[in-house]
Amino acid sequence: MMKDKGKSSLCRNERGFTLVELIVVMVILGLLAALVGPRIFGKVEKAKYNAAKTEVEMLGQGLDLFRLDTGRYPTTQEGLQALRENPGIDQWDGPYLKRPVPADPWQRPFHYESPGQHGDYDLYSYGVDGTPGGEGENKDITSWE
Repeated sequence: MMKDKGKSSLCRNERGFTLVELIVVMVILGLLAALVGPRIFGKVEKAKYNAAKTEVEMLGQGLDLFRLDTGRYPTTQEGLQALRENPGIDQWDGPYLKRPVPADPWQRPFHYESPGQHGDYDLYSYGVDGTPGGEGENKDITSWE
């Protein structure tokens, strides 16, 4: 008889979470997500912007090596692909990039013009918004700045 009484009191002491407790936990998690989420996403866009700057510099180094071998930069028509495949130049001693020509971090091609308006060549990405100009995260990433 004692065993039955012990089991029933044990069952009465076990209980789950109340609806109020679950709502409080969900509100706390929602507040944390609202505070931390924008900071994390801001860091992601900044990291993409910095990656684009690094890729522009890396492509610029490949362009400089191309010029050392051939005496000129690739034309706009030859484009950045001339860093990977010989466009028909005898002095070409590439490939000048280890991997295929990358897209910018927003999966759009880098823009290349030679001769450029700002130097021997212009190499740039339009950034987050994909349109010329912009401020902050939307600022263009260029080889001449």
